[in-house]
Amino acid sequence: MNKGELIDAVAEKAGVTKKEADRILSATFEVIQDAVAGGEKVTLVGFGTFEPRERKEREGRNPKSGEAMKIPATRVPAFSAGKLFKEKVSPPNGKVA
Repeated sequence: MNKGELIDAVAEKAGVTKKEADRILSATFEVIQDAVAGGEKVTLVGFGTFEPRERKEREGRNPKSGEAMKIPATRVPAFSAGKLFKEKVSPPNGKVA
């Protein structure tokens, strides 16, 4: 599903116009991105958690030359699915919905 298909589905489910659904989804994504970029954790109970994670400096290899190189430490965005989301994707009884 791409963003356009998501907007269509949200508009239909919420009973709003596609334009309104687009504005709401875009604003939601922007708020989450701004919060995580600012070092905050965003928890949506039942859905999951968005948070920044620190990656340590590590050694890697140049795939072309095989030469060792240092990959610098960085901060990356991460998502952890919540319990309800995980159960919806893979129910405990093994039956996929």
